[in-house]
Amino acid sequence: MRTGMRKAAAKREIKQERAARTRLEIMEAAITLFARRGILATTMAELAKAIRMTPGALYWHFPTKEDLLLAAIEELHERFLSEFQELSNEQRRLTARQQLEAFLGRGQQFLRYHREYGIFFGMVAVESAYTNDRVAESIREKLEVYVGVLENIIHHGQHRTKEFRTDVDAHVAAHSIFGGFMGTLLHQNSFRESVAYDPVLTTWLMLTADGINPKR
Repeated sequence: MRTGMRKAAAKREIKQERAARTRLEIMEAAITLFARRGILATTMAELAKAIRMTPGALYWHFPTKEDLLLAAIEELHERFLSEFQELSNEQRRLTARQQLEAFLGRGQQFLRYHREYGIFFGMVAVESAYTNDRVAESIREKLEVYVGVLENIIHHGQHRTKEFRTDVDAHVAAHSIFGGFMGTLLHQNSFRESVAYDPVLTTWLMLTADGINPKR
């Protein structure tokens, strides 16, 4: 009896692991497809065809496109957070400018090899703003985390280390900087055949870091 129960439990665990892997594969494919074609223009049927899965199997894992988008947003958010975890532990030893450059530089480095992740976030933010309140709220919650980190760095540089100009509001500046980062990423993708990724993002980072310094 116990042997049978152990076998049944082992089978359930294998099925759960297989289902989890399949969900990740679906989300990865969906992120890439949505980044290339847009969220509104891509149907679940087209996604199922692209990943060679029956629509029924796809709907078993994600009953709606909204469910898929929300799960993909959560998954990418966790990946972003893990990417910056090591950096957050080192920040206390850095100046405010070094923190700003390190944060934005790490984002540049991460998205260099996963550009579709950033494009996906940008596409979801734009397309869901007036079409899906749940998805729009979810993406705003995640983006506000990154903006909050920038705001803390800017506030620290303004009032503690005196490195940054004080004629700008830290909250507004954080949104401007992060929005500029996302916009530069999307713009470069539009011109990817003629404009290389690293020079564009590196130049943007340099201009941003110099621009927030006190006027001389």
